[in-house]
Amino acid sequence: MTGILRLLVFIGLFVAVYYGYKAYQRWRHKQTVKEFKKAPVRDVSTVAGEGVASLKTEKINIGGLLKPNHRRLALRDERLLPKPPLGPDYYSKWPRPPKPKYLSENDADRLFSPSLRTSVRDAMDLATDEAQLKRYGLPLWKNEADVANALRISQGQFRYFSQHRHREQTPHYVAFAIPKRNGEERIIHAPKTKLKAVLRALDKQLVSKLPVSEHAHGFVKGRSIATNARPHVGKPMVAKFDIKDCFPTITMGRVRGLLLALGYSYPVAAALAVVMTEARRQPVEAEGKLYHTPTGPRVCVQGAPTSPGLCNAILLRMDRRLAGLAKKRGLAYTRYADDLTFSGPQGEIKKLLGLVPKVAAEEGFAINHDKTRLMRQSGRQAITGVIVNKDMGLSRKVRRKLRAALHHQKLGKADPANTDRLKGKLAYLNMLNPAQAKRLKDVYAPL
Repeated sequence: MTGILRLLVFIGLFVAVYYGYKAYQRWRHKQTVKEFKKAPVRDVSTVAGEGVASLKTEKINIGGLLKPNHRRLALRDERLLPKPPLGPDYYSKWPRPPKPKYLSENDADRLFSPSLRTSVRDAMDLATDEAQLKRYGLPLWKNEADVANALRISQGQFRYFSQHRHREQTPHYVAFAIPKRNGEERIIHAPKTKLKAVLRALDKQLVSKLPVSEHAHGFVKGRSIATNARPHVGKPMVAKFDIKDCFPTITMGRVRGLLLALGYSYPVAAALAVVMTEARRQPVEAEGKLYHTPTGPRVCVQGAPTSPGLCNAILLRMDRRLAGLAKKRGLAYTRYADDLTFSGPQGEIKKLLGLVPKVAAEEGFAINHDKTRLMRQSGRQAITGVIVNKDMGLSRKVRRKLRAALHHQKLGKADPANTDRLKGKLAYLNMLNPAQAKRLKDVYAPL
């Protein structure tokens, strides 16, 4: 009897301990889920340079501002966040059920492909900030399918153009060189027909709507060479600065960062950045095939329809800093593409020789010192080919050549095919200085 009683007591204690442990597991699971929902953390113990005893996890910023003084929220893709515990019941079953899938195989392959991969963990799981996109008036594209639909192509075609390949057999661009004035060569990348149509659609639907500084006059609707030169007419001194290798300095990472800051999710921003950039490539023959391998990072190339607009958008902060610098010293400032122009009193202008390169360097650009010019009013002051000494217009030499061409055209000694070209030159002069154009039109009857 005593043995049976001891057995019953043992069984009772075992059952109590077992169910007590199960109850503890459920309670601990609930507490873990609460802590997870309250402040998700990411394990960094396997990251290079991390993983010391004092730092094995990092807190994930969710919902708040992405960066100080920014309006973009740190909204996260829940599929990429640390997953909640599976619960005590998962480990008590055998065979264990399959773990839940958060990403499809195709989405995972795409997101972790070389084209979209990044080492910045705080960026890779960013989701769309709809309020931010609405503030800037940009199209609401939540994923690559939305972008493909807006461009009227299939998602497969969009991914074909937004794939960075190290062994490219059919490049999307035709590259050729044209000579510069200094004897060097300028590499032009002309997109092929299908990609050009995609880039033009992106320029119309997205790039043309990006925020641009009021001081930028190149490639902006309603602004021109004339509006760029007008603020500098009749100033004692004009200073010109040139940004060195402006387009090649704008890498794919900078384009992606701009689109992320404007509110797009990481997959959309990364894919668009790949589409709108390209790397220099070198033909290499291997395995009996000809491959075009990249020899540098993907950058905004000269020849792509989207490059000028992206350049203006990325230079927005530098424009505002330089404009503030000019306003503080009573100067005028404008920018046409990569040409920076200041005008005003001579003493204040000379102070910019050290300040402008410093600001440009802080913004990730460099000034080409060989092209820096200081032009006094006693000499010729020319801005992008426009004379601004007293009145805005063309130089006397150019006007004399135009007058001679018009005279030959009137006498019938010139090629009639040049009529449209002369009309264009007269229209250009009329935009800059109607009085100069009128004198030529009055002497040489309208063409």
